[in-house]
Amino acid sequence: MADHKEIDQVSGVETTGHEWDGIRELNNPLPRWWLWTFYACCIWALAYWIVMPAWPLISSHTEGFLGYSSRAQLAKSVERARDAQSVYLDRIDAASLEQITADQELLDFALAGGRSAFAVNCSQCHGSGAAGFVGYPNLNDDDWIWGGDLDAISHTIHFGIRSDHDETRFNEMPAYGRDELLTREEIDDVAEYVLSLSNSGSDAAAAARGEVTFAEQCSACHMEDGGGNYELGAPNLRDAIWLYGGDKSAVVESITNSRAGMMPAWTGRLDEATIKKLAIYVHSLGGGE
Repeated sequence: MADHKEIDQVSGVETTGHEWDGIRELNNPLPRWWLWTFYACCIWALAYWIVMPAWPLISSHTEGFLGYSSRAQLAKSVERARDAQSVYLDRIDAASLEQITADQELLDFALAGGRSAFAVNCSQCHGSGAAGFVGYPNLNDDDWIWGGDLDAISHTIHFGIRSDHDETRFNEMPAYGRDELLTREEIDDVAEYVLSLSNSGSDAAAAARGEVTFAEQCSACHMEDGGGNYELGAPNLRDAIWLYGGDKSAVVESITNSRAGMMPAWTGRLDEATIKKLAIYVHSLGGGE
């Protein structure tokens, strides 16, 4: 690399003194348009620093001459949306669930709002399509542990299942194996009988023995025919719809160690209008009574 400047013989332009593989770099000035663009960008940046929030401080930031805040803009947008919805929300607050479902305009609004509220608050357990998972009920079928009409669904949403609310729905199935209420053989027989109620059993002799134990230990909640009892939260054992799995090992586990799923109470977390919209939306999914 050469260390002295010289004039390029072809262009007549002074070189920078740099040379790579015989190629000399010309010391041409930058184009005027590029320089003016650069200066304009510098001026724009300086103006932005003054006008808009820009510089971070220890616990906040510079507010800027205009005092712009994206959070304030969002709050205004939310407030405008609430104002637009207030006429419907006021009517929903004042109406019963039956009155809302009888008014097509209110029903459409409630279903749309309930769908949004479900996605934010309920889909984490029940799934985005409300089909549930093992231990989390499918809300699309017609199997309800505590009742599936509008009032029952609303009550469940309000107070939860085994939650910390004083009015929560609560019942507890005994842990027949863990608490040594039944022997392992008796539990196995009861499991066979329970499976036979939905035509899933495979051992008729064990099911016959289990029927006797079921009548003594289980029928008080699940009823004599295994059809369940909404008031006690006792599932219907005849429909082959299972919350924790319907194979024999899952049924044995339920009898041995019991199940105690929990749903939070939404009273105090959601306003009354939102709970009404949720109840109507869940009821509309296809399995509501």
